[in-house]
Amino acid sequence: MSVKHGLLALLKRGPMYGYQLRTAFDSATGATWPLNIGQVYTTLSRLERDDLVAALPERDGQRPYEITAPGRDELRRWFSTPVHRSDRPRDEVAIKVALAITTPGVDAAGVITTQRTSTTRTLQEYTRLKTEPGELPWLLVLDGMIFQAEAELRWLDHCEASLTHYRPQTAATTEPTEVEVPRWTSSNVHPATTRRA
Repeated sequence: MSVKHGLLALLKRGPMYGYQLRTAFDSATGATWPLNIGQVYTTLSRLERDDLVAALPERDGQRPYEITAPGRDELRRWFSTPVHRSDRPRDEVAIKVALAITTPGVDAAGVITTQRTSTTRTLQEYTRLKTEPGELPWLLVLDGMIFQAEAELRWLDHCEASLTHYRPQTAATTEPTEVEVPRWTSSNVHPATTRRA
C-alpha cells in the first residue's frame, strides 16, 4: 500500500492534521506499518502539490488538510484497482534464500532454518494477538499477516526439501543455453530471450 492512498482514505473521513493522520493510520493498521511524522508531512506536501488535498486555515497551531475532488477520484481508482503481486516490494526472504544457495561458503540450510525459527516466533506472536479484543479492520490485517507467515513457513519447508535434491551445475559441464527471463510489468510478465554463458 502507498502512504499516499492511506492518507487519502483517512482524509475521506474528514479534515485532519499530520499527527491525527499518523495516529489514525497506526490505529487502522494495528501499527504494522509505522509512519514517522516527517513521512506524513512530506506525503501531504506532495498530495497538496498534486491537488489531491488542500490545506485549511490553521486551528490551534495545527494546519488540517482535506481531500479534494481529484483526491476522491484518485482514491476511488485505488480502491477499484487490484494490487498485482509484481507491484509489491520484492520479497527479501526469497532473494536471501536464492543467494544463499548460489553463494560459495554460505550454509543455505542454516539460512532457511534461521528464517523458519524467526517466522515461527512471529506467527506465535500474531496468534497471541488474535486472542485479544480488537476492531474488525485490525483483526483482518492481523489475519493477513498470519496467513502470510503460514505461507512463508510452507515455502521454507519446500525450500529445505528441494535443497536436499539440488545439485549445482559446474561451469565445465554447463553448455550455453537459451533461457526465458521474465520481465515484470505492473500487470504481467513479458518473457525475453537472453543467452546465458
